[in-house]
Amino acid sequence: MGTDTLRSQPADEADERRREQRGWYFYDWACSVYSTSVLTVFLGPYLTSVAKAAADPDGFVHPLGIPIRAGSFFAYTVSASVIVSILVMPLAGAAADRTGRKKPLLALAAYVGATATTGLFFLDGDRYLLGGFLLIVANSSVAVSMVVYNSYLPQIAPPEERDAVSSRGWAFGYAAGSLVLVLNLILFTAHDSFGLSESMAVRICLASAGIWWGAFTLVPLNRLRDRGRTTSEAPTAQGWRQLAATVRDMRGKPLTLSFLFAYLIYNDGIQTVISQASVYGSEELGLSQSTLITAVLMVQVLAVAGALGMGRLARTYGAKRTILGSLVAWTVTLAAGYFLPAGAPVWFFVLAAGIGLVLGGSQALSRSLFSHLVPPGKEAEYFSAYEMSDRGMSWLGPLLFGVTYQLTGSYRDAIISLVVFFVVGFVLLARVPVARAISDAGNPLPERI
Repeated sequence: MGTDTLRSQPADEADERRREQRGWYFYDWACSVYSTSVLTVFLGPYLTSVAKAAADPDGFVHPLGIPIRAGSFFAYTVSASVIVSILVMPLAGAAADRTGRKKPLLALAAYVGATATTGLFFLDGDRYLLGGFLLIVANSSVAVSMVVYNSYLPQIAPPEERDAVSSRGWAFGYAAGSLVLVLNLILFTAHDSFGLSESMAVRICLASAGIWWGAFTLVPLNRLRDRGRTTSEAPTAQGWRQLAATVRDMRGKPLTLSFLFAYLIYNDGIQTVISQASVYGSEELGLSQSTLITAVLMVQVLAVAGALGMGRLARTYGAKRTILGSLVAWTVTLAAGYFLPAGAPVWFFVLAAGIGLVLGGSQALSRSLFSHLVPPGKEAEYFSAYEMSDRGMSWLGPLLFGVTYQLTGSYRDAIISLVVFFVVGFVLLARVPVARAISDAGNPLPERI
């Protein structure tokens, strides 16, 4: 009996790990709808139109007395949300590591963000400041929740499983985004049949993303488990002190820091393309909202295949080489976007297909690769720094996009300015000796990296 019990323990542990992994995937399923329906598709063009309705005869709005071109307001607001994230995320990372109570922190961030997203239903007329405020709350909340969410990855997946688990999480997210965008497309294109104005249909789509986010967050909260407290220090008081300690610790692991810096650069470009593509399509190319929804839906469908396909490529060629290949594809695709003719949705769909094939994989593999560079026991604080690179430090791209448009009045100039992030990111990542970085972090070296 004793021997049978011992033999059953590894199987029981594997079953529990798979159960947690399945629950973990569902937070991508829950919150990715915000990124797709709200941030990528609807809010940029809609908030821009609301800002233009509130603009003076010269096309400027004046939040806090600062003259801002109405077409730049959305990009600047995204940058502001990132600055708020920077202030809050270190506290979340420290609290997760020091208390071991990750689930309450995940729940708090998720439901604050979901509530703010649902509140976008009330964005109409010239209430551009309301839209900016809710965007800042929702965008910073999703960033904070991802600190906690990502910090689970090293705990629920051994090194040899992380590329696959991370890629499946992204695939779940893109699958959810695709499903909800289909429903959005039906509602938006047939809004007259439902007795709705176009504005009301957009507001319903925005609010439904918040409801979805809140509802499906219940699954990971049920499946994931806390590992226990690691220290008795007060997390809130120690948040910024912990961040400073994390930075000092990373200075002792310069290769981890080098990877993080490379990721900061190229992911800034990725995040900016995600948030500004619909504004570019509607304002510069003159495409309809239905065309934009269809294009982003194509991105979601292809991103599922891309995330899983690049996960398989990583098993053959290694995560680093696969990511580098994706950065080349990003550069070519974005440069091609500069030359897209206005009023030609077919070419916009071609561009969307290129983005979809590399989007999910480049992000998923970056996350799993970084997990190998994290010293054991410091997952949440290191992933707090990672999340500041993933979402929290992605303010340079939107700021550059907004300033370029502010100065030139051309969204083409704004979009081509983002190429620099992918070129510089490629060069920096290529210089990182990943195998040595993993060893320096005290982690076992996977068979292929």
